[in-house]
Amino acid sequence: MDSWWLNAVWSLTPTVLIGLFFWMVLRLILRADRTERRVYQRIEDEERERAGLPAREEP
Repeated sequence: MDSWWLNAVWSLTPTVLIGLFFWMVLRLILRADRTERRVYQRIEDEERERAGLPAREEP
């Protein structure tokens, strides 16, 4: 019986590890995108202010 449980754990381990790795990479990509959009929005707001244009309306 111990052998069966050990085989089950060894069978699921690669799938779980790859799933966690995929989740972590996707999370990092989404956070980087969100941060980049925030920075570009701040730069655009500063440039609009410098050019004397009205502030951009939020959707």
